[in-house]
Amino acid sequence: MNALLQDVATFRPMLLVDVEAVVEIECDIYPFPWSYGNFRDSLYAGHSVWVCEFSGTVIGYSVMMEVADEVHLLNLGIARDWQGRGLGRRFLNHLIDLARGYQAATLLLEVRPSNIAARRLYATSGFREIAVRKKYYPAENGREDALLLELAL
Repeated sequence: MNALLQDVATFRPMLLVDVEAVVEIECDIYPFPWSYGNFRDSLYAGHSVWVCEFSGTVIGYSVMMEVADEVHLLNLGIARDWQGRGLGRRFLNHLIDLARGYQAATLLLEVRPSNIAARRLYATSGFREIAVRKKYYPAENGREDALLLELAL
């Protein structure tokens, strides 16, 4: 079944009409989600904003921002019911290919130290930790650091 999912799931640029579905996923998978306005503003700002679709249903999304010779992955999510099927890795590979197409030298992202699954995905995709951003993320009991990761393209 996983091979079928990976063959049939597709990526396309996010549209404004997708934002409600994206926010629904975001609110389900993250304790401190982005708002509708965050995604809308990313679209309006011209960021590289994508969705992953299966049979016409949005099951994932991403937001990347190009800055000089860097691309910053700001958000990446797969709906809870679709996690663990290799779609996150496939989506990340798609984003890496896009970043290379933008002629970027590096792809950067922040990740919570507590997000073990994401850290494993990034590590096995070649990202390396280059810094810690202290008290970067809101957390249940105050703030949580962020690990700044880099992938040389």
